[in-house]
Amino acid sequence: MPTLRERLTNYLNGDNMVSRLLGKAEEKTGIKKYYLATGSLCSLGLYLIFGYGASLVCNLIGFLYPAYRSIKAIESTEKVDDTIWLTYWVVYGVFSVVEFFSDIFLFWFPFYYLGKCGFLLWCMAPFSWNGSQIIYRRFIRPLFLKHERTVDSVVSDLGGQALNTAENAIRQVLQTVTKSRTLLAPAGGQQALPSTSHLKDP
Repeated sequence: MPTLRERLTNYLNGDNMVSRLLGKAEEKTGIKKYYLATGSLCSLGLYLIFGYGASLVCNLIGFLYPAYRSIKAIESTEKVDDTIWLTYWVVYGVFSVVEFFSDIFLFWFPFYYLGKCGFLLWCMAPFSWNGSQIIYRRFIRPLFLKHERTVDSVVSDLGGQALNTAENAIRQVLQTVTKSRTLLAPAGGQQALPSTSHLKDP
């Protein structure tokens, strides 16, 4: 089984956006891509520990590149990449819900944002053993298949209730507008009678 360094080296030598960007930087600086990548990761890690705005940086890392790859997947004719990034967004959504309730306790830890960023990078990594694939297959998919009928029933009921609520709201608005027009119609249509003071006898 290849080591982490070998996997990183193979990825940096492959045909991908990161490899191309680091290749251009290597031509300008003369520093090998491996050292540029590891140096950038170390700098990012230090910033996430001591820097300001670590939460924003984590959210940008977890959103921008996956969003770019998702758009590329939508525009491509292949379906494999669609499944890959749909899986990522499912895991990202579940993680965001869990984080919403646990963030108030976890963000006090000094390495929280570093761990969060590492987790998101693992989930979007271009490997078959990346985090989103493992979490979805081992946890989310079995849980969903077990409760699929219940979830479908709840979603259907909520959708019907939302539709009924929207219809009632629209009906009430239309009734209010109709009543307002009915009340305003006589006042707007009534005309003032001409004055007859000039016809009185002197």
